[in-house]
Amino acid sequence: MPDRFSVRVNVRSYEIDANGHVNHAVYHQYGEHARTEHLTAAGCSMARLQEHGLGIVLLETHVRFLRELRHGDLVDVDSRMTFGTGKTFEMAHTIRRCRTEDATGTDGADSETVAAEITCRMGVLDSAARRLVAEPWARLAEIATAPERLGLG
Repeated sequence: MPDRFSVRVNVRSYEIDANGHVNHAVYHQYGEHARTEHLTAAGCSMARLQEHGLGIVLLETHVRFLRELRHGDLVDVDSRMTFGTGKTFEMAHTIRRCRTEDATGTDGADSETVAAEITCRMGVLDSAARRLVAEPWARLAEIATAPERLGLG
């Protein structure tokens, strides 16, 4: 099973839309935050990638909204990486509400409510050639200081 990584986020007031719940675009930001932190934990920070002439690019993303999140919710965003053959790989995230400000739940659900699922198709960009690299798992493993966090084992 791929290594699981998780970050915790507090829902902030400015992320709320006119309906009183988290704006749809913010879910994408939560996923981006989890992806960046996951790669950093593996030793593939943005700075380290740049030092090696590489970058991570998002090619496709899909969010499945399941439950609303509201101001005061405490949210865990997990991150999983899956590598196959070819120039792309997948990162997936599950966004879970782990508690609310008053600990009663905002929609009558218990804690650990799955609020959304995100799937992303990613690539590793050779910054000089402006092309995706072959075998992105190998390039990331070369520069990673904790390659086991990439889910390669």
